[in-house]
Amino acid sequence: MHPSSLSPCITTARVEESRDFYVKHFSAKVTFDCGWYVNLEFGNSASLQFMAPQPDQPLCNPAGLTYNFCVADVDAEYCLLISSGLATIMPLEDHPWGDRGFAVQDPNGVALYIYSERPPSPEFKQYYQSGVDNDR
Repeated sequence: MHPSSLSPCITTARVEESRDFYVKHFSAKVTFDCGWYVNLEFGNSASLQFMAPQPDQPLCNPAGLTYNFCVADVDAEYCLLISSGLATIMPLEDHPWGDRGFAVQDPNGVALYIYSERPPSPEFKQYYQSGVDNDR
């Protein structure tokens, strides 16, 4: 696997407070904010996400930590990881917020979300902040 980026996604009930803290104290730039999910960028290569717990998705570990791996071909990575014996904790699916992805767990219970970017649905396109490429 050769991910093009790796970033933590922290599941928390304090999404707004977390966003405001990193914007205020670390000059983070908000690039996506739909209320329950926020993406923050720090310069050219670092990002951090916060997500409120979702009723239809399992909380993969008590710490709420997820590592997001952006890859060129999520379907190929899915086949590779499943054929190596890993079980998914989230099925491979297209998501309206702009990706296709699935999740597995590491030995520590940390969720690993592997995805490829897709154009967001009109419903989610509105949440991308101005100045950010909305046609990905």
